[in-house]
Formats: sequence, C-alpha cells, structure tokens
Amino acid sequence: MSGCLEEDDGMRILVVEDDEEMAQTVAAGLRQAHMAVDVAFDGVTALERATCNGYDVIVLDRDLPGMHGDEVCSELMAAGSRSRILMLTAAATTEDLVEGLNMGADDYLPKPFDFPALVARVGALARRVQPAVPPVLHYGDLAVDTARRICTRGGRRIDLRPKEFGVLEILMGAEGRAVSAEELLERVWDEAADPFTNAVKIVMSRLRAKLGDPPIIETVPRRGYRIHQA
Repeated sequence: MSGCLEEDDGMRILVVEDDEEMAQTVAAGLRQAHMAVDVAFDGVTALERATCNGYDVIVLDRDLPGMHGDEVCSELMAAGSRSRILMLTAAATTEDLVEGLNMGADDYLPKPFDFPALVARVGALARRVQPAVPPVLHYGDLAVDTARRICTRGGRRIDLRPKEFGVLEILMGAEGRAVSAEELLERVWDEAADPFTNAVKIVMSRLRAKLGDPPIIETVPRRGYRIHQA
C-alpha cells in the first residue's frame, strides 16, 4: 500500500531493523499476535514511513544505516509524533537506557531479547494510544471478548479468522459510527495489502455469514460499514 495513511486508533506497528532476517521474524511474530506490521531496514526509510503513517508503536533498533535510530527518535519527537517507541539495542548499560529514554523512547529492550516479552511490551505501548474499550463488547446476544479473542452469539461460540475478528472488533468499538473499507484495510491489514482488492468485501461476506441472522452488520452507502442501528 503506497502513500500516506491517515492516523487512526488501530494497532499498527513499524519494525525498524537492519538485520532483514530478524526484522521479518519479529514482524511475523507480531502478526501472529494480531497486529498489522510494516518493516523498514534503514533509518531514512523508517523516518519517512513513521512521519507519513499513523503507527501506534515503532520498534526501533538504535544502530541503523542511513540515519541512526537515535536521530530517527529525535526527529519524530520534534515533529510531535504520537507513536510510542520501543528501542532495541545490543548495548545494555544503564547509561544507554537513560539516554534512550531521554531522547523520547517509551521503552527500551536490550538484545538478545525474549520474544514474548517484546510482544507484551509492544501490546502495552499500543494500548496507551488507543481509546479505552471494555474487555468484552456486546451487541444484543453478540459478545466479543477482545482479550481472549472469543466471539459468541446466543451463547454459541463462533470461530473467526484473525481478519474477521479484527474487522468485527473495530466495528463494535466504533459504537455505531460507519467505518470505511479503506479504514478497515489500513487497520486490520498492513502495507502489503492492495487497496484495490476486494479483501474487505470478502472478509465482510464471510463474517456476516458466520454471525448469522438477524443481520448485525449493515452497509452505509458511500460511507462503509457499521453495526446495525435499531
């Protein structure tokens, strides 16, 4: 997906790491945790993407080619970026920690790191910039447990794929506001998604079929989709 994206309250992550294998491994793990993830391999590209796109969290390696991670962090802070920054570094001294936090980083993780800890920290940082939502969202007999990622209707569990759950969670959290297909694509998918595909329509069709009758999701002409208004 090219071009700048409007900032939104979805969980979208930028991983910045010059070791391409590590970057892709981290990105794959975060995607398994139901996050939309983009990747950059140098500081210049990272700054361009972070300035342009509304990322919730930037996992930022300090030792980057093109532009040092410290400079990327400083530039983002000077520009008033809302993105939370988790710095990664091979150095693990107290001085490095203090220096990174003083530059505007929100958290600091030395390499090598425990991957579950990385996922937990990224999730915690992302929640800081998202509006608070109840852990379980309700609409009629539909219940969506956002923490355990469980969906039930009338007490019956509905098995949803990650994209289907992500779309439903956003619609439920919107509290009746119409959510455009573009916004869903940006928040549930990542920059690898083609904005001209029918991905949202396909997922929406499957989701509606699984949720059953009476219909819960309605189409709002020229505006997108929303939870049915009584």
